[in-house]
Amino acid sequence: MNLPFILDVAIGLIFIYLILSLLASEIQELIATVFQWRAEHLKKSIEILLAGNVENAEEAHIIELANRIYDNPLVKNINQEAKGLFVTIPRKITWAIGSIYRRLTSSKIGKDKNQTTFGDSKHTGPSYISADIFATTLIETLQISTLVQRLTESRLKKFKEERLAEIEEIIVRLQEQTVNDYRFTDFFSNLYKEFSELRSEFEKTCWNFHQQKASLKTSLNRMAESLDRYIDYFQTEIPDDELSHKALRKLQFFKQDNFDNIEQAILLGGLQPNINEVVQTIDKDSKIYQEIKAAIQDEDSEAYQGIQEAFQTIETKLPSSVVKNFDVLAKRAQARVKTTEEGMNALRLEIENTFNSSMERAGGVYKRNAKGVALIIGLAIAITANADALHMVKRLSKDSALRDTITNSAGELALRKGTVDLEQLRQEADQTLTNISLPVGWDDTNLQQQIRWTRQSKKTFPYLKILVLIPGWIISGIAIAMGAPFWFDLLSKIVNVRNAGSRPSNETRSVADNGEEGGI
Repeated sequence: MNLPFILDVAIGLIFIYLILSLLASEIQELIATVFQWRAEHLKKSIEILLAGNVENAEEAHIIELANRIYDNPLVKNINQEAKGLFVTIPRKITWAIGSIYRRLTSSKIGKDKNQTTFGDSKHTGPSYISADIFATTLIETLQISTLVQRLTESRLKKFKEERLAEIEEIIVRLQEQTVNDYRFTDFFSNLYKEFSELRSEFEKTCWNFHQQKASLKTSLNRMAESLDRYIDYFQTEIPDDELSHKALRKLQFFKQDNFDNIEQAILLGGLQPNINEVVQTIDKDSKIYQEIKAAIQDEDSEAYQGIQEAFQTIETKLPSSVVKNFDVLAKRAQARVKTTEEGMNALRLEIENTFNSSMERAGGVYKRNAKGVALIIGLAIAITANADALHMVKRLSKDSALRDTITNSAGELALRKGTVDLEQLRQEADQTLTNISLPVGWDDTNLQQQIRWTRQSKKTFPYLKILVLIPGWIISGIAIAMGAPFWFDLLSKIVNVRNAGSRPSNETRSVADNGEEGGI
């Protein structure tokens, strides 16, 4: 027994396992598609991420929140479904089989029997969701941006009322000091009209912010411009009096302290929530959440209607684990943010990083589960096809014609392919198999060599001799579970080793066997 002979037997065995592995991968892909294993595993992984652990992932609140994420248009658009009669009918059959499978295997705790797995109206879900889409969808589902907007609105309104009250106090103080001076009668009458105009402009600015027509900085700049016009009028119309000039200086100092530095005004007024306050907007026990609710007490108002769903989600459906997870993410991002916009972006980035880490672990779990399924399929194929590893080695060792045919075909298959493309590899393998009869199957030839029995014999089937085949089936089952890419790569390497010392052609070997000499 020499090295070329051993390599030929190895190539033949590897080629057989490559063919069977391609069949196994087809079966596993079909099963995974029908039962939607990838999509279901992704959904379950998201539920575990939201819950923080496996034990709480079956809670009704977690499942409902995950379904709402899947109902978001960003996620729905990922899973595009083909249209047409010939596509729809098989898809509906697949949905029916998948639904029956999930009802039989899924826990009913916290689940409505009429509720679909992937949201409220989907029979199927995506097998992949990018981190940025998940982060954006989660924030939109919890309406965090809306809650932050409402919190900022309430603080801006409070800022407006406090500043108008301070301005009015300066005017009232001056009026009290000049109550007996007739020169101020018309002045105060016109001044209060201007103050009413100032109040209207401040309220219009707040309304524009509510309608998201202006940013917080723009709104404060507009208030500063309105106050400048009011001070200019005050300065132009005031009587020449020491008390009035003193009141003017107070107004000028007031404007300087509150509006000259907008960033400082935002910071001192607490107008822009920091990232910790952003997270507290979804914590029903926090002061920030109560502040938002107190600011929107009118249930008929537009502001309340726009945020009512968020209140219901937070108070009745939002799991505490989600709030805790957000709190942890906020603490990670706190050191590198200064504004609310930066905080939201940092929070979104932390959600993306956490999602990616979670999906890496989920991917590892799925691969391990897929390996287990592949092993079961491999054993099933080995038994069904009677792929006895020990018998195949014996046949390849003794049958030189079979060995040469398989070796040559395997060599052509390996050398034609530079990279593993399973679809094209299947087509190549199908073409190759038309000229090869593999040493597998329950035909009389194999059964005669394995257990000394054929269908033509009058003897009963020797069931006990089947025990002899079990070790070979187990070996083949494990080998098939290794997967087609593994066997293709191994086949390419061994073919390269064999070709490094190329075998002589059949004609040359025949001449050598007959003792003939060749020459020039």
